[in-house]
Amino acid sequence: MRILLIGPPGTGKGTQADRIKSRLGIPHISSGDILRATVSEGAPLGKQADDYMSQGLLVPDNLVIEIIMERILQPDARVGYLLDGFPRTRPQAEALDLALERSNFQIDHVLKIEVPDEQIIIRTIGRRIDPVTNKIYHIKFNPPPPEIADRVIQRSDDDGETLKRRLIKFHEDTSPIIDFYDQRGLLRKIPGIGTMAEVQNRIWASMGK
Repeated sequence: MRILLIGPPGTGKGTQADRIKSRLGIPHISSGDILRATVSEGAPLGKQADDYMSQGLLVPDNLVIEIIMERILQPDARVGYLLDGFPRTRPQAEALDLALERSNFQIDHVLKIEVPDEQIIIRTIGRRIDPVTNKIYHIKFNPPPPEIADRVIQRSDDDGETLKRRLIKFHEDTSPIIDFYDQRGLLRKIPGIGTMAEVQNRIWASMGK
């Protein structure tokens, strides 16, 4: 099963991705992780990407598509995958759709986890990270143990005003993508309010699982 996962930070997307991956036995493929790994490995496509990144430029869509296609055609992804972080724009969605079609593959489901912006802000501004272990806590929902409470930090982009700007940009960019996949009957809108188990059950139901 080939799945795209869409949603801004603070929707519980990462947690649900881990559960989907475990239950279906498919790899969770993050576009950002693939790009960084390809560059660090010094692969030919990675060198091309690094040429752009080292100049502070965005990696062209066609090159990102090549890198993603190279990953999703590997043996562990033949039975399916969960792709996260891509596409980010409608041209990218159209290019990915064409590349998959040429390889005789297609996306089965596009999962969009929906949480009201005000709830995302509440969830995110309370988030704290332990710089030693990189474990994430929340001052209200999952507070850090007392012995490390003094060392946890808030990410600079987790403040309210920065987050509001990020959410506006996210909605502007993804609206055309949502329309693109909705027109193809692939979009599954998942309410993200509730317990992790409740959200997970909605995901399975939306895919007929």
